[in-house]
Parts: sequence; structure tokens; C-alpha cells
Amino acid sequence: MERDSRSGWQGKGSLEELMRERIRGSIEVIVEQELEEALGAASSARVGEQCAGYRHGHRSRSLSTSFGATTIAMPRARVEGEDGRRHEWRSQIIPRYQRRTERVDEAILGVYLSGTNTRRLRGALAPLLRGTPLSKDAVSRLVGRLKEDFAAWAKRDLGELKARYLFLDGWYPRVRIGKKRVRVPVLVTLAVCADGRREIVDLRLAGVESESAWLEVVHALVERKLGAPELAVIDGNPGLAAALSAGWPKLAMQRCTDHKLWNLLAKAPAHLREELAEDYRRMIYAESREAVEQTRRAFARKWKLRSQAVYQSFEEADDQLFTFTAFPASQWKALRTTNALERINEEFRRRTKTQASLPNEEAVLLLLFGLLRSGQIKLRQLVGWQELASSSKSAQAA
Repeated sequence: MERDSRSGWQGKGSLEELMRERIRGSIEVIVEQELEEALGAASSARVGEQCAGYRHGHRSRSLSTSFGATTIAMPRARVEGEDGRRHEWRSQIIPRYQRRTERVDEAILGVYLSGTNTRRLRGALAPLLRGTPLSKDAVSRLVGRLKEDFAAWAKRDLGELKARYLFLDGWYPRVRIGKKRVRVPVLVTLAVCADGRREIVDLRLAGVESESAWLEVVHALVERKLGAPELAVIDGNPGLAAALSAGWPKLAMQRCTDHKLWNLLAKAPAHLREELAEDYRRMIYAESREAVEQTRRAFARKWKLRSQAVYQSFEEADDQLFTFTAFPASQWKALRTTNALERINEEFRRRTKTQASLPNEEAVLLLLFGLLRSGQIKLRQLVGWQELASSSKSAQAA
């Protein structure tokens, strides 16, 4: 590697080489600290019976990180188990046989599930792999593990979540079935837990977004001990509303105010749309429950005269368009719309926008699950979550 007085290190890949050296050193320090905790003693320390084992050298271990491939000195040791016998120490941070970090595996899976074959995948991820072998069998094992993880995730017990609110919506990605590219519905359910945390609890494909399809979702959530939520935020799909009512008869429902605005604008003459949107937003974003009710009456009177189509569409939603007003005002921003799910869908679309379509239906679920599992799609706490404890009383009082 070359160096001059003006710019320091030079030469192709010099920065990456320096970063890999630092990463390698950091990994070795972390693993050594893990071993010290297991042994109860630092390297070369002599503490007699307090030591739970002994070291016996190092071995070389190749590992591909997000900065490329590197080789680390993996410490070896014998540690005492619960049965009193000593066995070979295994790192939990870098498990046995692991040759890539989770971030690299997620990148491999993301590219593969988007429809890239193994040969092209190696070329696309060459900076990460840097000569590290990647066979078809290795990719198949990664996909197989992801399938197993998804199957376990889709059946996990939901009782501990203590879900208070649900957000449900259908999304239609384009996939390849046979020689045709078609859109298939993915039914997504997001729960708000008692601590305000938002979490995807169900993700599945459906032949069509119908009442029976959503009823399967509701039955699955009940079987997985989700409990009875207080509120569901939904779009205008009648099948979804019917399925929720069948599963939880006392469930309050909030129609997405954004979806309803789009419906109203589609009914209005072009020259009235700007005025309609302004009136609608003034009503929906009023500062108090009383103000919402007042502007609601004014909106209905005005648009009954201006456009019967707009008025009838508005009346169709009825009180479900204003359910949010029965909950703490600090939560209104989060409860008025299904935007929490829209942001997830936008992130998924961003990741796949270069693909005309995904290779198959299964790839849709696995890719979305992989993004969620890896933390690449982050879900923030509900706005106003501090008042979740009082929201039930508020809704009942209403």
C-alpha cells in the first residue's frame, strides 16, 4: 500500500483495507471478552479454582462482514459445563460454522428473492464477498432457514403482546406466475402493544381480498391468543369490516380518513375538488371532539347541496370515520389513518422498485419478513402511547 504526504493512504481499496483491519481487531476484542466471561479470567490470569476452564491457542476463521471478507484469530478454550465436565468452548457471538454476518446473509437473501440467480448474485455482491465462495447449496440453506423462521414466526404465541389496537390493510405487489405478471393481495396486520410498541403480527397471501380471506386472519389471531383489541383501523373494504365484526363483535372500527378523502375526490367534479379537500381536512383535523362534530354537520349540509355523489359517499362511512375522537387526543394523529402500514409498504416498494415483478408468490412474504426481521424496516412507538392506559376508559365512556 502506498502513502504520500498529501492524502495519507492511497491505492485501490486502501480505505476498505483499513476498515477491514479495524473491524477484524474489534471482532477479536469482542470474542476475547466473551471468552473471559465464560472462563472468569483474563488471558494469562492465574486465579486458581476461580477459573472455569483454560485456553489452548487460536485458530484462523474467515468471516464476511458488511465491509468484506476478513480472517480473525478465534480463541480456543475448554470450559466447565453444568455437569462438571469440561468441553470445547463455543462462541455465541460467532456461532460454529458461521462464515458470514447476519447483515451479509440478509443482503444475499434480498438480492436472491428479488429474482437474481446465484451467478449474478456473486457479481452483484462481490464487494461484500471478496472471493468468499457462495454456492447454490449455501443460498438454498439460507432460504431454507428463512422459511423455517417465517413458519415459526407466523405461528408464535401473541398473548404476551397485550395488543390494544390493530391496523389492517391489503397490499398488491406484482409477481410472476407462470409466464404472466399479476398482482396478488398480501394481507398485513400490525398490532399496537400495551407499551406503545408497534409490531407486525400476521402476514399472508390471499387469492382475493375478501371477507373469507380476512376471516382466516382473524381466526388465526384468536388461535394465537392475541386477545380482544379495542380498536381496528381499516380502509373501506367491506369484507375486512365484516370479518372483524364476526371475530370481535364489540370491536370499535376506525375508517382510514385518507382513503375516504380519495373516494370523495373521485366522486367530485374536477372544479370542486380543491374546495372539497379543504373542507374535509378542516373537519378531520379539528382540535377537539366538539369541533369535529360541528364541522361534520356543516360539511354534510354543504356537500348534500353541492354534490349528491360526494354526500352519499361521506354518509356511507358514518360514525366509523370519527371513531378516533373517542380516544385520547394525543393519539388522533396515529389512529386516523392506516399510514403506519403504508410506510412499511413504501419501504418494501423502494427495495424492489428495480424489479418488474418478484419471481414468485413465496418470495413476496419471505422478502418482506426478511426486511422486518433484520430491522431494515423500523416501527416507531405509537404517538401518544403514554395515554394507552386511559384509552379504554375513554372509548367506553364514549
